[in-house]
Amino acid sequence: MIIQGKCHTFGNDIDTDAIIPARYLNTTDPEELARHCMEDADPTFAGRVQKGEIIVAGKNFGCGSSREHAPVAIKAAGVAAVIAASFARIFYRNAINIGLPIFESPAAAAGIKAGDEVKIDAEKGEIVNLTRGETYPVAPFPPFMQELIAAGGLMPYVARKVKVHV
Repeated sequence: MIIQGKCHTFGNDIDTDAIIPARYLNTTDPEELARHCMEDADPTFAGRVQKGEIIVAGKNFGCGSSREHAPVAIKAAGVAAVIAASFARIFYRNAINIGLPIFESPAAAAGIKAGDEVKIDAEKGEIVNLTRGETYPVAPFPPFMQELIAAGGLMPYVARKVKVHV
């Protein structure tokens, strides 16, 4: 899996309330959530982000409540991947389960600047900053996780597997 796009940067400890504020949790509609993605961290983000772009953040991205709305909002906004120095564990699981590729790389999080173009090779385990000519290591996704993400998340992945074996 190769992902390439322009980056939007955020700092440390971006919690789920900054990703999708609690005042919008009265809906599970992905399009509505996308309109408010990152609103409390950057009110202009949802209006600027383009399909295929990438969020880059510092440590502890997705901390706070365990709401699935946060990765759903990011994915629905068109974000292709999130790179961070570290992730809150429940956010990590929720993101993978809904098919949002996330990559933990402190070096990439420190080296990538807003507007940089990066290329992520999930199989090879590297992030290349095409703007700066730098390469950062990242743990490669095992084949089953690549398949899960390609399927669009855990539920579509399981549905495919059940059809194959029925």
